[in-house]
Amino acid sequence: MPMNEIASPGQLRLAYARWALVTVPAIVFLGFLSGKLANSGYGNRWFAALAKPELIPPGWVFGAAWTVLYVLMALAFAIVLHARGARGRGAAIIAFVAQLILNLLWSPLFFRAHQVDQALALIVVLFVLVAVTTALFWRVRRVAGLLLLPYLCWLAFASYLNYEIGRLNPDAESLGKPALQTQI
Repeated sequence: MPMNEIASPGQLRLAYARWALVTVPAIVFLGFLSGKLANSGYGNRWFAALAKPELIPPGWVFGAAWTVLYVLMALAFAIVLHARGARGRGAAIIAFVAQLILNLLWSPLFFRAHQVDQALALIVVLFVLVAVTTALFWRVRRVAGLLLLPYLCWLAFASYLNYEIGRLNPDAESLGKPALQTQI
């Protein structure tokens, strides 16, 4: 290795792999935990009672899609974390963490608290923040921005589903007592 190189390409790949070994399981786990604690999905009695839009996919699609999306998000985040010294890296990391927090709040707000309209407002803000994060990631490393594009597309579709559920169920919040208020 020449004296002017800090690390070999192999060492750089290994450093990225170490970041990915942390970010992928952590982000997939946080997404899983958010969904589990919110009782999200078709097993939720409140959700099962709602009228659904025609374009809503089968339940298994959501689990598969979110697993893939969380892996892609985590890989993109690892790329940005690994890009030490890159211009805009700090802002990209802050934006990612902020959007991840909003992402993790959506399921409890929708499935647990039954707040369809507030969940729609949250997902719209989330979409905008993910678009900003995607642009920031793109500036740090183009591949990191590209990895977030499927997430952005899925959020657009999820926003549509959230809107349609609210439109088809104007009384959704009163269909059942929100789990957050349930006394045991």
